[in-house]
Amino acid sequence: MAETEVKKKESVFQELQADEDAGVITVESLCMNCHKNGTTRLLLVKIPFFKEIILSSFHCEHCGEKNSEIQSGSSIQDKGCKISLKITTKKDLDRQVVKQESASFSIPKLSFEVPPFTQKGEISTIEGLITRAVAGLEQDQPVRRHMDPESAKKIDAFLVELKKCLEVETPYIVILDDCTGNSFIENIYAPKPDPNMKTELYERTTEQDNSLGFYQNTSGEEEAEEKKESEEKGKKNKAFDKDEVITIPTNCTSCNAPSETRMKLVSIPHFKEVIIMALTCDTCGFKSNEVKSGSGIEPKGRKLTLKITDPEDLSRDILKSETCTLSIPELEFEAGGPTLGGKFTTIEGLLSNVGDHLKSINPFGFGDGFSLSGGKLKGFLDNLQKIISGQWMGVHIILDDPAGNSFIQNLYAPDPDPELTIEEYERTTSQNDELGILHMNTENYAES
Repeated sequence: MAETEVKKKESVFQELQADEDAGVITVESLCMNCHKNGTTRLLLVKIPFFKEIILSSFHCEHCGEKNSEIQSGSSIQDKGCKISLKITTKKDLDRQVVKQESASFSIPKLSFEVPPFTQKGEISTIEGLITRAVAGLEQDQPVRRHMDPESAKKIDAFLVELKKCLEVETPYIVILDDCTGNSFIENIYAPKPDPNMKTELYERTTEQDNSLGFYQNTSGEEEAEEKKESEEKGKKNKAFDKDEVITIPTNCTSCNAPSETRMKLVSIPHFKEVIIMALTCDTCGFKSNEVKSGSGIEPKGRKLTLKITDPEDLSRDILKSETCTLSIPELEFEAGGPTLGGKFTTIEGLLSNVGDHLKSINPFGFGDGFSLSGGKLKGFLDNLQKIISGQWMGVHIILDDPAGNSFIQNLYAPDPDPELTIEEYERTTSQNDELGILHMNTENYAES
């Protein structure tokens, strides 16, 4: 499938610079304290390996009023995210946090929660979030002690317990729940998985969509019309011509501008047919591709092990399905199927994708966050680059796919490849459950 040349338009978000005045926009705005005009400074900046953000700072020279906040400049994600972190040592309190205005922060052990849309967005640490909560509760305590002594007494007792969280006398869990999917807690073990942190993606509720300004259309007539149009499109696309590239109107996943997704059926020699989907955005220049199997789940799982002995091995074609786990034993690295999604690329391309993905989900593994993570992420990426550049040979690339839909090119085909081992195995009950096989009804399904 031919690559389309895309001219990337200039973004309003600038790269982060050392010059504090670079790109700063200054506007006159009303002070809500003295109702005279103050000054708001805006900075639209792109944080390396993370996302675009908007920093704003207000100052009134008449009364001295000040405030600042952070807002996400990127699009709302398709799903919300819920990040649960177990605090076991004081080092966990130093983890960097990006908390959007739409995120809630809670400590289940104390039945404590800061609801969404009650605080401005901020870049802080776990300690900073707890300290801010303490300061907020203490702020009105002198007045409460006179007006409502009973409530003030209960809050004093609660503050004692909340301050104990800063001492980490016993382990506890903190939860950051953001329906926009744009909040973040640093993984200090990167590139390895964090044993104390769990991230869940979820579908937003109607109430959450409404709070973000999305209102669903519940009109029965329009729903019926959309269903009819969908059925008609399905009939037209039922026959998939191998030589045809199908174009589907869609929105860019980066800037949400109208774009196009192209699909093509490709036959891989000595393997099977796959569907390649590619998106290019003329507005922001974003590109992405994804691969889906053109056939069903294989009777057995498949494990492919390739030993890289020559730089030429890096140019081997590789198909990694979305159910396949990638591991590199020499780097103690493992990534589950959904982490990188489906890819049809080369060994070099896949390793580059691994590096780009780790940078994007661990923005604090560099710069000021380098000392906190001990440089482990940078060390991993340096070693990964040695493999990509051909300086480190003898490394093993392992694809373990329970669905049996992954593939590594055999350079000696049709003869066996001495550096490539292919093992087929019986799936476990757990793997069948994850693939949905246990819940499939293949007999008399029309009657069920």
